[in-house]
Amino acid sequence: MAGSTSQPSMESLYYALKGTNKEPQMNVTDVKRLTGYWEDVRHYYKGFENGLLAPHPEIYEHEMPGGQYSNLQQQAKAVGLKNQWDHVKDMYKRVNEMFGDIVKVTPSSKVVGDMALYMVKNELTEEDIFEKGESLDFPESVIELFRGEIGQPHGGFPEELQKIILKNREPLKDRPGKHMDPVDFEQVEKELFESLEREVTAHDVLNHTMYPKVFEEFEQFRNRFGDVSVLDTGTFFYGLRLGEEIEVVIEEGKTLIVKLISVSEPNEKADRIVYYELNGQPREVVIKDRSIKTNVREKAKADKKNPAHIAATMPGTILNVIVKEGEDVKKGDHLIITEAMKMETTVQAPKDGRIKSVHISNNEAIEAGDLLLEFES
Repeated sequence: MAGSTSQPSMESLYYALKGTNKEPQMNVTDVKRLTGYWEDVRHYYKGFENGLLAPHPEIYEHEMPGGQYSNLQQQAKAVGLKNQWDHVKDMYKRVNEMFGDIVKVTPSSKVVGDMALYMVKNELTEEDIFEKGESLDFPESVIELFRGEIGQPHGGFPEELQKIILKNREPLKDRPGKHMDPVDFEQVEKELFESLEREVTAHDVLNHTMYPKVFEEFEQFRNRFGDVSVLDTGTFFYGLRLGEEIEVVIEEGKTLIVKLISVSEPNEKADRIVYYELNGQPREVVIKDRSIKTNVREKAKADKKNPAHIAATMPGTILNVIVKEGEDVKKGDHLIITEAMKMETTVQAPKDGRIKSVHISNNEAIEAGDLLLEFES
């Protein structure tokens, strides 16, 4: 994993110091064997490489930490600035100077990157920030930095810039931790148990306390796709090749044998049918091909944990939408009539309430899990 934006390799340091009183006490032959292993592993993560194939002396200009370089590059791609990467790097340098040449470590280095992306995306200069700052909505991370929520830099923040970014907010003058409310871990565990409906671990409590948004997104992902950590790295990142067969251990004593048979051409909604074998039995599943652009609008999915959401229980067609937005209904009232495989199903109100929104219309095709309508909370 050494080189590129990372530190020099262990072997390079060993040979540089060999024969001196600083020579590392290690078996360099064993280290080389480890290097060979990690060289093979690194191929699986090629999609995350930053493209640096030679020394990178411009680090002395933008002063971007190695980890931040890779992360910011991915962020730039995500917001449509892939072809302006050189401009982003230059802006990182300018933002750093504008901020007062702060110490750039996690998370301060990310804040500089957020501001650089914001300025490049909105075609802003340093002069624009000072002239138009009162009317600009800065990234939340930048506001938190200048409010002092991750500490105070030596010598303080540039005063004029701090006033522009904070607007009417008061900055902190002391340790930010002093202003945080104490955490009741037992209460957090209780709340998580009620919302997750599963056993809650100490890691869950700590993760939710420190990174509530990330934890929530992770839980939503796991609820939708299951525990994908049981997949090997290559399968997780790149999928199976036609005819490839893998073993997936889902828990002790339970192993699934999965073989990819074929993949259909996409339909107008960019859906493909994937044919596979599961423990020797033929199966098929419909998968959205995200690489294909389509004009067909994808329907919103219901949140299983939101009691205000009414979801489709099976694929089919909407025959009749009986209720309207803003209408009051009683428990048991008929809301929608659907049809699937010549079987009609009437969706009834699970409770008394008012219809907040209707997400479907007559003769519209639906899939299992689609959000049909929503009650007011």
